[in-house]
Amino acid sequence: MDVINHTRVAEFVFLGLTDKWLLEILFFMAFSATYVLTLWGNILIMVTIVFTARLHTPMYFFLSNLSFIDICHSSVTVPKMLEGLLLKRKTISFDNCITQLFFLHLFACAEIFLLTIMAYDRYTAICTPLHYPCVMNMRVCIQLVFALWLGSTVHSLVQTFLTIRLPYCGPNIIDSYFCDVPPVIKLACTDTYLTGMLIVSNSGTISLTCFLALITSYTAILISVSKQSAEGRWKALSTCSAHFMVVALFFGPCIFIYTRPDTSFSLDKVVSVFYTVITPLLNPLIYSLRNEEVKSAMKHLRERQVFLMKSCT
Repeated sequence: MDVINHTRVAEFVFLGLTDKWLLEILFFMAFSATYVLTLWGNILIMVTIVFTARLHTPMYFFLSNLSFIDICHSSVTVPKMLEGLLLKRKTISFDNCITQLFFLHLFACAEIFLLTIMAYDRYTAICTPLHYPCVMNMRVCIQLVFALWLGSTVHSLVQTFLTIRLPYCGPNIIDSYFCDVPPVIKLACTDTYLTGMLIVSNSGTISLTCFLALITSYTAILISVSKQSAEGRWKALSTCSAHFMVVALFFGPCIFIYTRPDTSFSLDKVVSVFYTVITPLLNPLIYSLRNEEVKSAMKHLRERQVFLMKSCT
């Protein structure tokens, strides 16, 4: 009860990415363009998959879910960051900060689980192709997606509870451009060592366990494709290389931020920008530019005038 009765701060103040006006304008233009392209690219992939019957397979079902998560993940932080770049005083209310923190971890954890499921899907398709239709039918895919959202919700609730139970009576300055667990708990008016260790163990265990599962899956895939024909090897490696690029781009920053103790590095903001702003844009680029089926489907849909872009010209 003593913790709850502390006078709580009403708002937090972000230091943002920089305090230089010219850089803020440049960042605003660059990140605005990046955000618009992120929305457009991921929506394009979802529309393509929905309207193309031959893409109604487990791999593309998971890819459409990845695009949806990327849109949500980026939308949790980028709009507030863009607003802050235009304001001298960058603030967020306590309740909105906790809400942002909750959804940040919800979508980040969902993406981690989904990338792990996608790696298992590729492992099953390449290493046990005869059993693939039975193992990865649409019913199983839906169950896996339901499970990943359930697990992500539980993870995010745990992170949020561990954060919100602490007393915040000042200071209220966050050295970042969004609310995340590590910078927020630093502002608590009590010793946060135990809470910090619980948070690191929670996020770190999920990140490292899924990453090891991914490495195991791709290692098994590499061993399997080495025994296939040159054509089969090329097709398998082409598909898996796109997955692996996305995994490396997303897991690298997550592991850097969430698997270490409560310490700050000058690279933290750069790494945060990379996985909250850049990675959601790179995912559709990687999957569309490197995937002939997706490019062919997009071309076919343009010819059918599904996309608004052609109808406006």
